[in-house]
Amino acid sequence: MKKLGKKCLLIGLAVLAAAGIQAGQTKAAAIPVPEVKGWEPADEPRTFLPETLFEYIDGAAESYLGYDFKELRVFQFKGREKASLTVEVYDMGNPRNAFGIFSVERSPEGRPVPMGLQGYQEEGTLNFLTGPYYVKLICYDAGENTASGLESFAREVEKRAGDKGSLPPFIGVFPKEGLVERSEKFILRNFLGYNFLHDGYVANYRVKDLEFDCFFIEARNEEEAAGMLKQYLAGLAKNNQAAQKTASGYHVRDKYALNVYLGRASRVVCGVMRVKDGAEATGEKYCSELQNAVKNLKL
Repeated sequence: MKKLGKKCLLIGLAVLAAAGIQAGQTKAAAIPVPEVKGWEPADEPRTFLPETLFEYIDGAAESYLGYDFKELRVFQFKGREKASLTVEVYDMGNPRNAFGIFSVERSPEGRPVPMGLQGYQEEGTLNFLTGPYYVKLICYDAGENTASGLESFAREVEKRAGDKGSLPPFIGVFPKEGLVERSEKFILRNFLGYNFLHDGYVANYRVKDLEFDCFFIEARNEEEAAGMLKQYLAGLAKNNQAAQKTASGYHVRDKYALNVYLGRASRVVCGVMRVKDGAEATGEKYCSELQNAVKNLKL
């Protein structure tokens, strides 16, 4: 029986190896080395796991770990003369977490590029999002070939990465009026600085002379959503910031987030924050629109 069990195990491992997915191997490790004409590998691909990520990005590792980072695959290439290019493929486990780290690192000055689900390019760099991967490319000393090199490698990685998936549904239902383009972010933990608030989506708005933020907080069920809202309001009340009932939920003045308007729809807490004094109607309006947007989602 022991011999039979060992034989079955060996057969199982052989099947996995034939599929290109060895035991313990993550998705990123199965991505083949990109191939682009005029460039050749400068070194063997390197792999970093959660416990070793700090060896590659010491100062930023905590941000990635905060989004449940799984694995980093690094490819390095050399081109003509001194040209070099690095491809970093961060496997974040799922598209939502990949969007999260992408969104908080995204540069507002970046030029959008049609790559993956979202992408942008700056001088010498191109970053994009596809499936569970956050892909970062950086090129040095390639002169006029920098942009074409980045785009060629990005297309190759995108092709090898498989299904690009879709953005989190909340990203598509923020009210459009005043929405700052590409300002949407996903915060997995400690939303608004509170450890009991998680899975938060926030976007920036500009309406005439007003600047404020709208947000959704997705709970696991309606009971948890109600508890989140109750705990948040109770914490403010302890600091003499009691909430007042409104047509769409609650209004409270938070010393950190100015005027905040809160409501709940199903298992989602909706809110508007950083609303200036005198703009109560705007806060109420957007809070109501957020709740209506949730009703159109299939949660």
